[in-house]
Amino acid sequence: MKRISLLGATGSIGQQTLDVIEFHPDHFKLVAMSLGNNIETGREIIRKFSPKLVSVKSQEAYEKLKGEFPNTSFVYGDEGLMEVATYHDANIMLNAVVGSVGLIPTLQAIKAGKTIALANKETLVTAGHLVMDAAKRNHVSILPVDSEHSAIFQCLQGESEKSIEKIILTASGGSFRDRTREELENVTVQDALNHPNWSMGAKITIDSATMMNKGLEVIEAHWLFDLPYEKIDVLLHKESIIHSMVEFQDSSVIAQLGTPDMKVPIQYALSYPDRLQMPVMKERLNLAEIGKLNFSNADFKRFRCLDLAYKAGKEGGTMPTVLNAANEEAVAAFLNGRISFLTIESIIENVLDKHHTVKDPSLDTIRQVDEETRRFVGTLLASK
Repeated sequence: MKRISLLGATGSIGQQTLDVIEFHPDHFKLVAMSLGNNIETGREIIRKFSPKLVSVKSQEAYEKLKGEFPNTSFVYGDEGLMEVATYHDANIMLNAVVGSVGLIPTLQAIKAGKTIALANKETLVTAGHLVMDAAKRNHVSILPVDSEHSAIFQCLQGESEKSIEKIILTASGGSFRDRTREELENVTVQDALNHPNWSMGAKITIDSATMMNKGLEVIEAHWLFDLPYEKIDVLLHKESIIHSMVEFQDSSVIAQLGTPDMKVPIQYALSYPDRLQMPVMKERLNLAEIGKLNFSNADFKRFRCLDLAYKAGKEGGTMPTVLNAANEEAVAAFLNGRISFLTIESIIENVLDKHHTVKDPSLDTIRQVDEETRRFVGTLLASK
């Protein structure tokens, strides 16, 4: 029985994780979870799954819920998040929160010896060297939940990492994959949130539209699979049927295929090294019905955020931290109607250009740079 602590239970990945847990009551049990501002959904989860520990965002929510559920322990704030991440009765922690807030709980869970199922890509983007070093020192496995990294992970089962020629991350291209840059001038938030293939949260969907999501995944892949950026390619594949591929030294290419359903990589991370039946799916893969698959190279001039991510990753040090923090703030501003879609990439590029890289940064340095970047983006937004 896998006993799961879940960070971000009310978000898109969190909700689909709960579906997987519900599918397999003999294999998985939710013992601890965190939630943000969606208290009503949190109530429903507590009633259905009876977790032993729940962390909420505010003291107000804490006071409200602890009286309603006397058999559940409640905590709140950053400390509460840590308690859920390191909960003594859990043996696997699934990090499904969005943003750099997922970093410290992940480091604490690693220190506590928990297996990490990682859906929060910002953790590795912001401090990949610290996270992977901590996992190695504590003999902790980090299992990818992102569909692309799960695909690579599956393709590498039974293979020697020394035989990898390169990995190929596929990208749908997001909501605006068929639009020119000129056609992006006046797109709306609602346009950007209309992803053609995947059901995801708002921030990730916007990242997909800018292709920053793929850029963050490139940096994440660098750390997960210990590969130089020259061995990580991105290929546009609008059907999202091939989730990613590995090319080996003998020129063989192994791909992982499936319908676009995040419950599949979530379940694989939780059940690894076993596979379980997926009782509820939109549909199973039928290649004859699909007929053909399309591929094209990623145009770095068209998708500037992807180019910025590669450059930040190759620079290393604090540069990916700046990339991530600037992106989070710019995307939030776009979602709030403060800036246009194309201004997202302009802000990120502006911040990166002005940053002086600190090589091999400590956790304190990373946190300081993250805060400074957000403040700087705030001054840029205030001038618009």
